[in-house]
Amino acid sequence: MTQAPPTEPAGGRAADARPAPVAAPPPPVAVDAVISTSGLTKRFRGGQLAVDGLDLTVPRGSVFGFLGPNGSGKTTTIRMLMGLIAPSSGRATVLGEPMPQSVGSVLPRVGALIEGPALYGFLSGRDNLARYDAADPTADPRSRERRVREALDRVGLTAAAGKKARAYSLGMKQRLGLAAALLQPRELLVLDEPTNGLDPQGMREIRALVREVAAEGTTVFLSSHLLDEIEQVCTHAAVMSRGRLLVQGTVAELAARAQGRLVVRTADVAQAAGILAAHGLSGIRAGDDRVDAETSPAPPGSPEDDALPKLCAALVEAGVRVRGFGVERGTLEDAFVALTGEGFDVAG
Repeated sequence: MTQAPPTEPAGGRAADARPAPVAAPPPPVAVDAVISTSGLTKRFRGGQLAVDGLDLTVPRGSVFGFLGPNGSGKTTTIRMLMGLIAPSSGRATVLGEPMPQSVGSVLPRVGALIEGPALYGFLSGRDNLARYDAADPTADPRSRERRVREALDRVGLTAAAGKKARAYSLGMKQRLGLAAALLQPRELLVLDEPTNGLDPQGMREIRALVREVAAEGTTVFLSSHLLDEIEQVCTHAAVMSRGRLLVQGTVAELAARAQGRLVVRTADVAQAAGILAAHGLSGIRAGDDRVDAETSPAPPGSPEDDALPKLCAALVEAGVRVRGFGVERGTLEDAFVALTGEGFDVAG
């Protein structure tokens, strides 16, 4: 667990001091669920509702993207899952055990990077990792040097291993925090905005590392506000907005919820747009050498496979010079906008 060094509070953030509510025994959890929540809710002092009745299931072996804009409740949820704050109501299980009651037995099996790493600025990157490793009761001190060396190498910090952490850039600190989470093989890796502060090349490297860790059998729970990040590395995803879960499923399923768009590539843009409108298509947008429109489900007995060729034929018969014709599938971005009506960061 890499939330904070063993004797230093993480960034001075005060955890919720209220005791955990007395809860009934947790409901049975599916064997393949690494994380499961039921009605998980967090209301802070003053009445702010940060997480509202969250029912979440993270399948074992998945790379699970926890998606939502900043302020949507993602980090508060992760802090409850890791036992850093207590929920106001509801239940959470991690690796089959109730949280926060089972912190002592669960956290040694989890690697985490939450709200950025807490580091000793006066120590080198190498020595910071050695401190983290020494605080792990399951770590064999005889192989500590090897683990630290391999973790630094995995995140590309070998050359900077001897540099003081205070001299690290934000991106380097993120890498060091990730290295701490990877000091030992874990059943679950929890990452909160892992590419924050990284340049495009660094983001690509971290995404490749996430895929590598997942291929080794670790379930990865990755919180992000970047749609591009989720689409590139995740198998499953959940969408949060204003503290509530909107939808969850495989990335392909979520993208499929978005309506596809018919795209006609032609120099006769105005004429093509008129024909699409005459055939009842809506949401028509005309650009340079391209017209696109919303597609709608075909009525019974009139499958889209028949409707689209007929529409293409109508364009050609009207003299439109069609250079391309087809339906572009919906994206996760389309699905998010359809669900929330909000814009969203695509690649940061």
